[in-house]
Amino acid sequence: MKIDVAICQVDMEWENTARNLDRLEPFVAAAAADVVVLPEMFATGFKLRPAVVAEPADGPVVTAMKRWAATYDRAVVGSVVIAEGPQYRNRMFFVKPSGEVAWYDKRHLFRPGGEARDYTPGDRRVVVEYKGFRFLLLICYDLRFPVWSRNRGDYDAILCSASWADDRREVWRTLLRARAIENQCYMAAVNRVGTDPDANYAGDSAIVDFAGRTLCDAGSEERTMVASLDSEALALYKERFPAWMDADRFTLHVE
Repeated sequence: MKIDVAICQVDMEWENTARNLDRLEPFVAAAAADVVVLPEMFATGFKLRPAVVAEPADGPVVTAMKRWAATYDRAVVGSVVIAEGPQYRNRMFFVKPSGEVAWYDKRHLFRPGGEARDYTPGDRRVVVEYKGFRFLLLICYDLRFPVWSRNRGDYDAILCSASWADDRREVWRTLLRARAIENQCYMAAVNRVGTDPDANYAGDSAIVDFAGRTLCDAGSEERTMVASLDSEALALYKERFPAWMDADRFTLHVE
């Protein structure tokens, strides 16, 4: 079984939700894929002091994602700044064409940049099944934490939305391959390009296979790239090279 995944590497206009949604819809419409993955906080840019742009879980951004998924018959994935009572969440949505929505709140908040001050971390590890594939949802800084993302035999691919600054470019590129190799899974990771008041972004969005081979790399320009994930190839690789059978087991305590 195969499934096509698109990574949409885009720039965005700072704090301008309406403008960003207008710009992004053509990217989603043109992405000939079953799943379309957008960057972290794709509608606003990466935002500290989130009250300016935060919205409820049924706000304009998620409503747009639902419309795109239904109109273009593909799952749409990306993170949104969500207000939940007095708390703010960096929440990744996986929206199916049927209207069904799964969501994951970023567990590892980027303390060096102030995200841990302004947002509340999640405590649920989320795997979404779609068209026969199981996808683990991660957001940006989560990539640095292998225990959280350890494959327990419960997923086939990682989807990661990010706003990863260019001064850590080589770390990003390394971690994509490391997480794919150690978990014997596909990795589809989307970073943004452009600038905001705090950082520059180099892109380097990529889809990597279970052996660490690059299936596509978006470079440093706005573009959409698509790759096919093959469940039979994944299963055959794990049968021939069963490193998963020797993996250490972790007991994860979440506070």
